[in-house]
Amino acid sequence: MLFYDINKPNFMQGFLMSSIKRLLKKYGKNRLHLITFLKELQAEKGFIAEKEVQKLAEALGLSMTEIEGVITFYHFLTDKKPGKYVVYLNNSITSEMAGMEEVARSFEQEAGCRFGETSADGLITLLQTSCIGMNDQEPAALINDVVFTCLNQEKVKKIVAWMRQGKPVQEMVEEFGDGANRHELVRAMVKNNIRKAGPVVFGDFKPGEAIRKALDMAPEEVIEEVKKANLLGRGGAGFPTGLKWEFCRKEKNGEHYVICNADEGEPGTFKDRVILTERPQMVFEGMAIAGYAVGAKLGLLYLRHEYTYLKKYLEHVLQKMREEGILGQNIAGKGFDFDIEIKMGAGAYVCGEESALIESAEGKRGEPRDRPPFPVQKGYLNQPTTVNNVETLATATQIITHGAGWFRSMGTPVSAGTKVLSVSGDCEKPGIYEVEFGLTIKELLEMVEARDTLAVQVGGPSGNCISEAGFDRKICYSDLATGGSIIIFNKTRDLFAVVRNFLDFFIEESCGWCVPCRAGNVLLRKKFEKIAAGRGTLQDLKEIEAWGKIIKSTSRCGLGQTSPNPVLTTLANFRELYESRINKEADFIPEFDLKEAVAEACEITGRKFTEEHEHA
Repeated sequence: MLFYDINKPNFMQGFLMSSIKRLLKKYGKNRLHLITFLKELQAEKGFIAEKEVQKLAEALGLSMTEIEGVITFYHFLTDKKPGKYVVYLNNSITSEMAGMEEVARSFEQEAGCRFGETSADGLITLLQTSCIGMNDQEPAALINDVVFTCLNQEKVKKIVAWMRQGKPVQEMVEEFGDGANRHELVRAMVKNNIRKAGPVVFGDFKPGEAIRKALDMAPEEVIEEVKKANLLGRGGAGFPTGLKWEFCRKEKNGEHYVICNADEGEPGTFKDRVILTERPQMVFEGMAIAGYAVGAKLGLLYLRHEYTYLKKYLEHVLQKMREEGILGQNIAGKGFDFDIEIKMGAGAYVCGEESALIESAEGKRGEPRDRPPFPVQKGYLNQPTTVNNVETLATATQIITHGAGWFRSMGTPVSAGTKVLSVSGDCEKPGIYEVEFGLTIKELLEMVEARDTLAVQVGGPSGNCISEAGFDRKICYSDLATGGSIIIFNKTRDLFAVVRNFLDFFIEESCGWCVPCRAGNVLLRKKFEKIAAGRGTLQDLKEIEAWGKIIKSTSRCGLGQTSPNPVLTTLANFRELYESRINKEADFIPEFDLKEAVAEACEITGRKFTEEHEHA
C-alpha cells in the first residue's frame, strides 16, 4: 500500500480526481467494476474516503448510499483510516487449536494496541478475520494482503520490529512454499501440502488436449459425456454438472456465461487454493469446455480476496494460454472464441452461494437472490449462467480427455470419481488428499495419522460433526457429502468451544437479509451459551433443537439453512455432553444469575459481598 498526506486539501482534491479519472479510463463508467474501483482506491492509501465515494457516485450515476452499502458489506473494504500495516489474524477453530490466542497476545504486546484498534503512532492496525484458507498451516494472518503462516511469538516479534523499521511487507517473507508458490509472481510462504495425489485432479495432464478434443465434438456431445460420467458438483451440493450445463444451453435468449466459483470460505477448506496454484490451466480449460458446451464466449473466475496473492500468477497463466491458442480467439483453430476474466471478491462468506456471488461479480452487495429464476436461466447480467466449483471444472477437463468410462471406474455407483479433501486439525499429516469416493472416516483417520479422535467435522461448520460411532460412514454423496473440509478433533478438545466458534462465524458472516438467519442465529447462540454455562434444562435442549430446525427451514439461502448444524449435529451425535451440562430436575432456570452478577460487581468495585446483597 502507498500512503500520502491527505490532510492537505488541494493535494487531496487533485489526487482524488486523478485517481478516479485513471480508473474510469481503465475500466469505463460501468458499475460492474465498482468493487474493483473501491479496492484500487483503497490500495492507494489504505481506506476509501467520503470524497472518493462522492466523486465515484457522480461518475457512475449511483447514489452515495449504494456505494457505502457495498463498502460496509465486505470485510476487506473500509472507510476508516487504518495503520500503515493492517494485520488480519485468522480466528477459525483450527487457528485457535494451533495457538492463535498466544499469537494474538504477542501482536497486542508488540504493537501496543488491542485487536480492533490502531496503535497510537498510527503504524499498526490489528483485526481478526474468518478462515483465510490456511487451515493446515495455522496460526495464519494476512498483513497488507500478504500471507503469513505458522505464526508464533518469535515470528510476531520479528514482524513487528520490521514494521517499525518501515520494511515492505513482501520483503518480510523469508521462505517460500513448494511448487508454484515459489513462482516469481507468487513468492508466498504458503505450502501446498499435497499428501496424496489422485488420478484425476492431480493426475497426468497435457494442456490443450481436452479443449481440442471437446471442439471436435458437438456441444451436445460434450454435455452428454459429462452426464454419462455422473460428475456431481464438487462444491458440496452435488448437483449433476452435465444437467446444469444442459439447462443453461437450452436457454436461447441473450449471452451465456460461465463462472468459476473460487470463493471457498468454508472454514477448514483450502483444496481450491491448491488446485488453482498447481492446476490453474486444468481449471481454465474446464471453463472453456463449459463455455463451448453452453454457448458462452466469456468466463469469470470469482477469486476470494484472501487469495489476492495468486491473482498476478493466474493472469500470467491466462495470457500464456492465449498465446498458445487454447484460450481467446479461434481456440485451437476451431473457430471457437472464449476468454476469461478474473473478478475479485472483497471478503464475504455468503458469496460462496452462487446467486450472491453473481451479485458481487456485478459490483453489488453479495446478497443472495430469490430463486427461481435460477442462474442457468437468469444469472450474470440476468443472462443464462452456469456456476461451477474449481474442482468441478478441473475434473470436467479430465473427463473429456479420458472419457466417462474411465471416470466411472472410480468411486461408488452414485458418487463417481475422486474427491479432493482438505484435512486439518488433530492429525500428524494435515493437507490435501485426493481419494476415491467411498473412503470411510476410519480409513481417512488412519491415512492422516490421527490418534485418540473424539470427533470429525465433515463439510466444515455447515456440515456434520461425526462421533466415533459414525467413523465407519463413507465420504460420498449418498452418505457423508462434503465440499472438501475435514477437521479432526482429538479427545483433549472441548466440543463446546468448537460449536461456539462456528456459531460466531455464522453470525458474523450472515448478510442480514432474512430474520431467521439474522436474528435466529443470535438467539440460538444465547440458548447454547445458557446450556454451556450449566443453566440449561431438558426444555432448553428441546427448544434449541426446535429453533435450529426453524432457522434451517425458513432461511433464504444456504448459509441460514445450514448455520444451525454445529448445534444440531453435535446435539444428535454427542447428546451426553449436552446432558452433562444441564439440570435434569429443574423445569426452568433463568439465564441471568443475580447473585453472581452482584458478587462480580462487588469484586470490581472493591465492596464486600454481604447477606443483604444476596437477598436484594
